[in-house]
Amino acid sequence: MRYFIELSYHGKNYHGWQIQPNEISVQEVIEKALSTLLGSEITVMGCGRTDTGVHAEQFYLHFDFDGILDKDKLKYKLNSFLPKDIAIFQILKVNPEAHARFDAVSRSYTYRISLNKNVFTSELSMNLNFPDLNVAKMNKASMILMDHTDFKCFSRTKTDVKTYECTITEAFWEQKGDDLNFYISANRFLRNMVRAIVGTLLEIGKGKMTLKEFKEVIESRDRSRAGASAKAKGLFLTSVKYPESVFLREL
Repeated sequence: MRYFIELSYHGKNYHGWQIQPNEISVQEVIEKALSTLLGSEITVMGCGRTDTGVHAEQFYLHFDFDGILDKDKLKYKLNSFLPKDIAIFQILKVNPEAHARFDAVSRSYTYRISLNKNVFTSELSMNLNFPDLNVAKMNKASMILMDHTDFKCFSRTKTDVKTYECTITEAFWEQKGDDLNFYISANRFLRNMVRAIVGTLLEIGKGKMTLKEFKEVIESRDRSRAGASAKAKGLFLTSVKYPESVFLREL
């Protein structure tokens, strides 16, 4: 039987989602917990890869287990066993062919910026003290993103992807007081893509890049022409969506 687990994690203490040779990852911690509690070696597949220090408000993984499994008891035991920066929401039965990564049809991220020093959000947002930031112009640039599908200019240079094509369905900034958030949704994202987009849009907001130049950066497919990546701590994976056919109906 294949199961999905819906979870969240605070990324500060982890070198991303995926298992690393000499560093601690969220995947490693969860695999060890599942293997211990189920008495069998369990491997999991995540819905994507988050970089070092990036957070997830909603994340899915799948794993296989052939024994008897009480989902509610396993959820309780996992939350007791796992560290405080990883939380399990629910465990779901899915179709045997369901895949947490490849069956996802949409992913959404939020990038959080604090425009004033805030001791309570310093670990979960980027502090930016720039009083004349042009958010309206950054929103105009965000609209340009949806006119394109090739985002090689925002991708990590050394990556094993076969295509740089992504369909962005929404991208916009919203400011409430000193909190400035960037929201973006797409069918898929490239490694480091959101942080590179945020860093480049901030160049526009600071008056260091024009809208015409932003469009030229995208069309160049050249990472060196885009802005520096925004800090990891402000980035959150907030939503992952699947077709209903993935999930089994339980009586």
